[in-house]
Amino acid sequence: MYTVDVFKWGGMSPMRKNYFLKLAFRCFALVFSAVLCGVKPETFDVMEGMNFFKKFSILHVLWGLWFFDMILQLVPVEKVVPLGSHKLFEKRYIENKKGYDETGLKKYSSKEHKSALAIFIVWTVLTLTIGYLKMKDIIDYGIMFVITTFFYVSDLICVLIWCPFRVFMNNRCCTTCRIFNWDHMMMFSPFFFSKGFYGISLAVMAAIIMIIWECKVWKHPERFWTGSNDALKCKNCTDKLCSQYCPKK
Repeated sequence: MYTVDVFKWGGMSPMRKNYFLKLAFRCFALVFSAVLCGVKPETFDVMEGMNFFKKFSILHVLWGLWFFDMILQLVPVEKVVPLGSHKLFEKRYIENKKGYDETGLKKYSSKEHKSALAIFIVWTVLTLTIGYLKMKDIIDYGIMFVITTFFYVSDLICVLIWCPFRVFMNNRCCTTCRIFNWDHMMMFSPFFFSKGFYGISLAVMAAIIMIIWECKVWKHPERFWTGSNDALKCKNCTDKLCSQYCPKK
């Protein structure tokens, strides 16, 4: 057994510290969008049709940050993006020198695929519910945006503090997570029900990232299993991103 020092700043890795700063920014974005939704709802008109190109708003800044963040998931750069997000790339793959059990890999992959499918179904139902509420005008673009920024915050809470998806996936940590790069798709999936460039562009880009990820998972499962990819083992971890799950020595 070990204690969890989630907020012990001095012992954190640089990447984990950076992610806590990102979490602080995301919390600010959530509060700010909620305030805008209440006091200046016309700000969200930028999400309607092609209004994205007609007038600049503060929401353009978030769009730019979100889009750039997604681009980073497609470029195999080290020290900027965690290994958990880039393990699909051959560059980040370190083959087990002793070899690996093909049967074990197939068994692991089969279990992970089933767990991922269960999460996909649950999230699809949630997304369709939000979409239905939008189509019936029960919620507007402002509320939809606040929901998305809530998912934006929740994403890093899953990484840094506690992740409910680990209950389904039974993975050791984020580095080994089968659905790590589903984050943007889960965040922006409600935007598929928007009728403007702002939301659709983000949702489509997120879908592209998820499709690429899934293609790699099915084509190169060995890159996603600790039994075949030594880079995913605790002893080789340099990120220490979700260190609340790491065995303390």
